[in-house]
Amino acid sequence: MKALVAILGLDSHWRGSVMVARVLREVGLEVVYLGNQFPADLVAAALQEDPDLIAVSTLSGSHGTLVPELIALLRERGLGQVPVIVGGAIPPRDVAALRAVGVTDVFPPGRHLQDLVAFVLRLTPGRAPQRLSACSPVGGRRNHSNGPEGENESRHSP
Repeated sequence: MKALVAILGLDSHWRGSVMVARVLREVGLEVVYLGNQFPADLVAAALQEDPDLIAVSTLSGSHGTLVPELIALLRERGLGQVPVIVGGAIPPRDVAALRAVGVTDVFPPGRHLQDLVAFVLRLTPGRAPQRLSACSPVGGRRNHSNGPEGENESRHSP
């Protein structure tokens, strides 16, 4: 199973998306980490990579416009069946609107990473549950000018 993970728009944060990528790798998914992407670029990557899941993160408040645009473009390009999850600073009042446009699940602050694991396990019946490493580093040493270490070396997980 393959997941695309991206930061939506020009958001400057990256820690949450790297954490999600790490958790997805720990439960056995191939992860393509794309960094910052606008909806059209993310859809182009999805067409090329053929993912089973798209995970986007946002802290800037742009989820109200960029997520509906992403969902519409995915549908236009024949990828409307790919589950899309959104995480980040999503106010509770916006969760229903995101689900209404087609987001499969929303992971706002305070939602436990085990919920993400459970979500992935529901997508892949028969996959054995795996425990997350209690002390997993989220991306090794940081180089703040380039994001997480190794991000620019390869888009694909090992």
